[in-house]
Amino acid sequence: MQHTKKEYPAKHHYLSGKRVLPQPISVDSNIASVIDNMDAYNGGRLRAACQLLRDRYSAEDVTVGISIAGALTPAGLGPSAIIPLMKHGFVDWMVSTGANMYHDLHFAFNLPMFRGTHNVDDADLRDKGVTRIYDILFDYEDVLMETDRRLRKIMLRPEFQKEMGTREYYHHLGKVINEHEQRNNLGEVSILAAAYRNGIPVFTSSPGDSTIGMNVAGLELLAEASGLRDHFKLKINPSIDVNDSTAIVLNAKKYENGKTGVLLIGGGSPKNFLLQTEPQIQEVLMIPEAGQDYDINITDARPDTGGLSGAPPSEAASWGKIDPTKLEETVTAYVDVTVALPLIAAYVLQTTKPKKLKRLYDRGEELREKLVKSYLENNKEIEDLKASMSRLPG
Repeated sequence: MQHTKKEYPAKHHYLSGKRVLPQPISVDSNIASVIDNMDAYNGGRLRAACQLLRDRYSAEDVTVGISIAGALTPAGLGPSAIIPLMKHGFVDWMVSTGANMYHDLHFAFNLPMFRGTHNVDDADLRDKGVTRIYDILFDYEDVLMETDRRLRKIMLRPEFQKEMGTREYYHHLGKVINEHEQRNNLGEVSILAAAYRNGIPVFTSSPGDSTIGMNVAGLELLAEASGLRDHFKLKINPSIDVNDSTAIVLNAKKYENGKTGVLLIGGGSPKNFLLQTEPQIQEVLMIPEAGQDYDINITDARPDTGGLSGAPPSEAASWGKIDPTKLEETVTAYVDVTVALPLIAAYVLQTTKPKKLKRLYDRGEELREKLVKSYLENNKEIEDLKASMSRLPG
């Protein structure tokens, strides 16, 4: 009996990808060629993320926001990966935990941290004045307490004596750190100093949730107890940051007819703060918009346990965070970020040309004015809100 081959007319749609037949790794292989050879599983997702950065994020009209969570700066990822990406033009604005920016200061002050092991007696470490972040060890008094002492002195400078968002706070702090780096010939080791030099706005969504916030609170308490509250006037207002970060995305999409991409390194509050700019535009300010154009998640969290809730691109699209028509240009790679981020940075530097720096910090007032203009033009509830606001006690 003759066998008749069954035809499946549409199967080419599924079988149109590159054949799984990678080239052997050799002594001549560089990082970019190794990553391009990763065919499947999370190696394949890392490859897709790198190629999306190369093919889409590299465009001059794409404004790139990066979020960083987890103890990444103590691991040295600032000088090794993040600062090179900033200088290459692949970071236009950043959202970070306050803890990452605090530990960034150790590098700026030339206070050493050391490779160690997680297999230690933590009670003995405490007894000997050593602090541990997994397998990173450093002196409690000479690093942690010394950083606090220097930070407090910096925050007593005149430029800090006002209400501000973390964007402005980090700019002032970055200026001081940049001067310290240069004066002491430390090289480029601090993210905050690099952000200051390159005009990159840095935000922290939960400013009280770090040693930086703790020191602000401590100085405020001291001022109150000493009758000096009129002298120490620093107060961090997160609402300023919500509007300033939203203004960045609105300007890129509406006023410059460009695109936006996010690079989410880890999860947590920074991830959501970066993504919430679109719901703020659409839901709260009622300005017509579609969502971020490109999305890359590098994470070891999972959506089904809540650790990645609201962030996978398809789920984020339901919130208006990601443009639902652009889901094919999103990637989630479930990879340890301390492994993935150095590889991503190397790939970007090896395969793309430097982008012109957008220096968005320098344009803060202009972007905020555009946000206000669009808000007043589009929100149908404005008059009702103004009327209710006018009835509040003056």
